[in-house]
Amino acid sequence: MELRTLGYFVAVAEAGSVSAAAGVVHVTQPALSRQLRQLETELGVDLFSRSASRLQLSAAGREFLPHARDVLRRADAARTAARSYAAGRLESLTIAAPTTTLTDVIAPFLATLHADDPMPTVLESDPHEAYAALRHGADLAIVTEAPRPPLASAAIAVLPVWAFVPADHPWAAHDAVRLRALAEETLLVLTPEFRPRQILDLALDRAAVSAGSMVECSNPQVAQALAAAGRGVAVVTDDPRFGLHGLEVQGRDGPLRIELFAAWEPEHHAADTLESLAVRLRDFCVERYGADVAP
Repeated sequence: MELRTLGYFVAVAEAGSVSAAAGVVHVTQPALSRQLRQLETELGVDLFSRSASRLQLSAAGREFLPHARDVLRRADAARTAARSYAAGRLESLTIAAPTTTLTDVIAPFLATLHADDPMPTVLESDPHEAYAALRHGADLAIVTEAPRPPLASAAIAVLPVWAFVPADHPWAAHDAVRLRALAEETLLVLTPEFRPRQILDLALDRAAVSAGSMVECSNPQVAQALAAAGRGVAVVTDDPRFGLHGLEVQGRDGPLRIELFAAWEPEHHAADTLESLAVRLRDFCVERYGADVAP
């Protein structure tokens, strides 16, 4: 069954006669009649009731007409989408991002999108899952380590690892805390698969410092909530909540930092658009957090 033949059928049904439809589709009347007969033979059903004076849709034809229109509408949408892909445009955008990045960076960034930007969908994933997400339909992944080749990538931001304390904590008047002093506190940390925890563990190891007490949390907001309740110092990278005060953590090699990268498949039909969005995301981070976070 050809789309062109379906179009002829719909044209005749809407025009009410072969002669009227012939002028619309720019096909001679005999040729159009043959195409309709061929379609009926292929389907095994009469779509029209024919008499000497007029042509009418049969009961089967009336039932078939909305299906034919739907197929033609979908085919037209597919052509439009293909033209968009060929031009490097995105109708929709799927972003895979870690929990903290999703909440504090991606969601606020999405609020700045323009009406002509693609419709976004966000998948919550850890950085390792993000690579699998790219293979299974995600367009852009936000990761916390430099992406492996052959992925295309762009550095987005370099953000602090914070030590969050309540406003009545003795450190609340300071902007930074040394790692050795921090290790003497009860630390509210994320579980080992989270990058901020890995950065903290690596810094402790390099400084040959052992943490006296660690309480693992599966969510950074939970860690902050416990810090607000006076249960310890939350060591996370998300924005401050619950009235907490953030201090930069000074390790042996300088302040603890977490890097954000955007990654995408270089063969993606809209690779240029994805790169442009990554640049916009980087600029957004600088505007939101200050020039110090620029990679």
